[in-house]
Amino acid sequence: MLKKVSFSQLAAMTRISLLLASICLLNSPAFADDAPKTDAKAKSAAKPAEPQRAPTQANVAYGTHERQALDFYRAGSDQPTPVVFHIHGGGWVAGDKKGVSNLEKYLAAGISVVSINYRYSTQAQRAGVKPPVAWPIADAARSLQFVRSKAKEWNLNKQRIGATGGSAGACSSLWLAFHADLADAKSADPIARESTRLWCAAVIGAQTSLDPKELKEWTPNSRYGGHAFGFMPDSNDLKTRDSQFAAFLAGRESVLPWIKKYSPIEHVTADDPPIWMIYSDPPALGQVQKDPTHTANYGVKLQEKCTLLGVACELVYPGAPDVKHTKTENYLIATLKAAKR
Repeated sequence: MLKKVSFSQLAAMTRISLLLASICLLNSPAFADDAPKTDAKAKSAAKPAEPQRAPTQANVAYGTHERQALDFYRAGSDQPTPVVFHIHGGGWVAGDKKGVSNLEKYLAAGISVVSINYRYSTQAQRAGVKPPVAWPIADAARSLQFVRSKAKEWNLNKQRIGATGGSAGACSSLWLAFHADLADAKSADPIARESTRLWCAAVIGAQTSLDPKELKEWTPNSRYGGHAFGFMPDSNDLKTRDSQFAAFLAGRESVLPWIKKYSPIEHVTADDPPIWMIYSDPPALGQVQKDPTHTANYGVKLQEKCTLLGVACELVYPGAPDVKHTKTENYLIATLKAAKR
């Protein structure tokens, strides 16, 4: 005998049937090939990072602030080793020294690795430092000098140090590559007597200028850089970092000396070391960019100046001509291990 079913029960059974059918359909071969494509980013984000070996020495202090610390990974060698000097990205407002890309490749090639933390520009702003970018840049230079002071103890070739990093870390790396040596031979501090010059630099998505006028000309939808000079309304809210570009552009003249001081492109001279840059999208000068903060337009303009002054500069992006090294690690290993520069 058939049991009577109410309308509400029938509706519930229908919903369950549809749900089961949907699950079966999504698990069918027709959808199996699409799932990895549509969920690739989510799966990548969910997948735990590969474990990285512990540093030979971790959290070595090169200053008194908690962020003035570095990790050292020693390559096995009877001879002093070259060094990859890693500066993390994060817009000078975030990021950490952990997770060095290609670490094992460098160590296998007989190249030691140093990865630094530095004081954020937001911390500098809260401390009243002007401009805020002075802290992360000064820390990059000081930590490099500190590493050189450890050359004998850590079995390092203090001449062959190549800087690398992405975004703000790339900008800091290029600043070191082009800036005049900050070594003070007369200093009572032995670390301050060490050089800040590099053997080379290989960077990813670098900002090569911090001049808002220049950036608007190169890339109309530029938005980056104001926070480096204090144009950030709330240093505790990182979402406000790029909110003041219009005010930055309007107030350019008031901070122009600082812009000149901290823009890598302003320091290029004929005696500078070779550099390598990579960007994820091709350049389009004067046009709106998908990612104006990391556009290849930065690289094109820096390469123009380097070429004019005779500084070796490799620029890589999709479709770039005359590419010699397609990857950061390939360039650094080849250049740091070359018989001569």
